[in-house]
Amino acid sequence: MSNIEITLPDGSKQPVPPGIRPIDIAQSISPRLADAALVAKVDGELVDLNRPIEKDATLQILTNKDPEALPVYRHSTAHLLAAAVLELYPETKLGIGPPIESGFYYDFDRATPFTPEDLEKIEKKMWEIQARHLPYERVYTRKDEGLRKYGDAWMKCELITERAGEVFSEYTLGPHFIDFCRGPHLPNTSKIKAFKLLSIAGAYWKGDEHNKQLQRIYGTAFFTPKELQDYLNRLEEAKRRDHRRLGKELELFTVNETVGAGLPLWLPKGATIRRLLEEYILEKERASGYQHVYTPDLAKVDLYKRSGHWEHYHDSMFPPMDLETEQMVLRPMNCPHHILVYESKQRSYRDLPVRIAELGTMYRYERSGALSGLSRVRCMTLNDAHIFCTPEQIKEEFSGVMKLVEQSYRDLGITQYRYRLSLRDKADKVKYVDNDAMWELGERVLREALDALGLAYVPAPGEAAFYGPKLDIQLADVMGHEETYSTIQVDFHLPNQFALNYVGADGKEHRPVMIHRGVLSTMERMTSYLIELYAGAFPLWLAPVQVAVLPITDRQVEYAHVVQKALDAAGIRSELDARNEKVNLKIREAQLQKVPFMLVLGDREQQNGQVAVRNRKHGDQGAKSLEAFLAECRALIDSKAVSE
Repeated sequence: MSNIEITLPDGSKQPVPPGIRPIDIAQSISPRLADAALVAKVDGELVDLNRPIEKDATLQILTNKDPEALPVYRHSTAHLLAAAVLELYPETKLGIGPPIESGFYYDFDRATPFTPEDLEKIEKKMWEIQARHLPYERVYTRKDEGLRKYGDAWMKCELITERAGEVFSEYTLGPHFIDFCRGPHLPNTSKIKAFKLLSIAGAYWKGDEHNKQLQRIYGTAFFTPKELQDYLNRLEEAKRRDHRRLGKELELFTVNETVGAGLPLWLPKGATIRRLLEEYILEKERASGYQHVYTPDLAKVDLYKRSGHWEHYHDSMFPPMDLETEQMVLRPMNCPHHILVYESKQRSYRDLPVRIAELGTMYRYERSGALSGLSRVRCMTLNDAHIFCTPEQIKEEFSGVMKLVEQSYRDLGITQYRYRLSLRDKADKVKYVDNDAMWELGERVLREALDALGLAYVPAPGEAAFYGPKLDIQLADVMGHEETYSTIQVDFHLPNQFALNYVGADGKEHRPVMIHRGVLSTMERMTSYLIELYAGAFPLWLAPVQVAVLPITDRQVEYAHVVQKALDAAGIRSELDARNEKVNLKIREAQLQKVPFMLVLGDREQQNGQVAVRNRKHGDQGAKSLEAFLAECRALIDSKAVSE
């Protein structure tokens, strides 16, 4: 039998016999490479190191230096978890156990709930199995045989039935564990060096709330113990900064099931932060030529059918309400309303650009499992705007929006972000409006505008809105998870849908271009981000309480009221703690509430018209005149300083 040809990453070619395994080729290259090998890539597809190669192919041997090997590593660790659970609790039924961005999970059907103590036992058992150096071996099983074998494992039977073809693959892990799986996997358990089980949660089978609820065990795995420890440290930091915990501790917002999931209630301190953000962006927009409007939170379904949102977006909308002769729906976005504002009168080219802005409340049907504090809600208020301009004005308007974004981020202290150019998937004619010329023009204009500004960006096919490409500004949390906060979209489609026009210099009607933009995202999401960015210790200008006034004894309470009145007159938000408690307790509580400044008032301060200043970060700052403190505090607020 003639040899086949293997092409290696450096371009070199090796003639080898058919049926050779990637691990054999790795061994022929270097025993060290073979020892480090985790998985292979044959013709661009990840495969087991023991999978025979039968034809000419390209081959790459992946080690722990290759990020693509990490999901395989984590998938194999998920199987290790399942094997440990079955050894300890053999009555358990297995669901699925995929790798995910932060690690892996496995779903189990078990009558008895898992406990934190169980996680410790399971993790110990995983290390026992890991030490046995058990191989992950791929076997093929006929459908009918598999259905008989898994007769009492309802989830496996359902998956096997859904699988196309008469044969499916499974992976064994030692003599007692076998699981329906596509693979690939590591060669054996000894390759797994660092893992940790993290938590237990409920999860519906296949993510459908109408299905049975299972128990999901989350874990993570890394190539080295150091990488694992670094991740666990970041996880602890994320918990410390979690906006849901801080939102409760700092009395910013609350969630009450009587109101409903995903519908947070803003408490006075949280409402103060939100109001400051709203006032800030409204002022910036007014200075940039935006006209602010109010539009209704609901509209006829017909409006969204005309815009195309109903066709492309209705799964994320709340069900329509039947009102006598018409159907109304809570709006999922504001653009159709702003289009109607634009067309409320005839526009001339001299009027353009028309910049229409609103803090518009919208409603999205998010599944209950996806809801989270302020970051993922069902009712949200977007810092929204739509610019109607001529094609020649696109680049200038785009540049103006970018300047507004970057100024806002500087004032808010946001420094870590990147630009993502979200493009359509050309093959997807269902999700995206089928108009090649429109898409090519929109994408070209955006690229040219970005290049003119000298901004580095990452293309992201498949992330565009259904009607046009967009630039997304991606912010990452402490764990590195990215979300879109600001966005700019160039839209040639909706002006056509609504037959918008303006009268040009030639006296003829022309079609405007529409730019959708959100600078601060929704008030809910931006507030959640800022809570976590600052771990609740907001910059002075955003802090709900900027100064705590703390009289040492009852003798200073009258002077404390004088100080608070002066703070109020200077536009500085303060709280007076006049309780008959020791001042150290008052200081500690103000510190826990992350109040930027504490003014301690004793007999000396009262006699001299002074305040003893404490900074939440730097401690005792000494005594100052009240006037000097007010001036310093006001200067920090006015400059939008992000640290005191």
